[in-house]
Amino acid sequence: MNFLRLTALLLVMALFSAVGLEAATARHHRRHYRRTAHTYYVHKRSKKKSAAIVGGSALGGAAIGALAGGGKGAAIGALAGGGAGFAYDRATHKKVEHY
Repeated sequence: MNFLRLTALLLVMALFSAVGLEAATARHHRRHYRRTAHTYYVHKRSKKKSAAIVGGSALGGAAIGALAGGGKGAAIGALAGGGAGFAYDRATHKKVEHY
């Protein structure tokens, strides 16, 4: 019985020491970053493309609204689609490319 306890104790100590060694050797390393001057270019969307996005969204909203609720639904759908298209256009109108 005493031999079993001694063996179990040694096994537990061996497991904990292996875990302790891993934790002791896993240190945080500093990361070095180089600072360089980044060159970037901003591509802006043309007014014509912006109008096409908003108009196409309004048209799609009107079509879905007309199917769902007739003339009044088409008007509501056109407003909702135009608003969503405008929000999308303003959120994505500048494309920044880094060189």
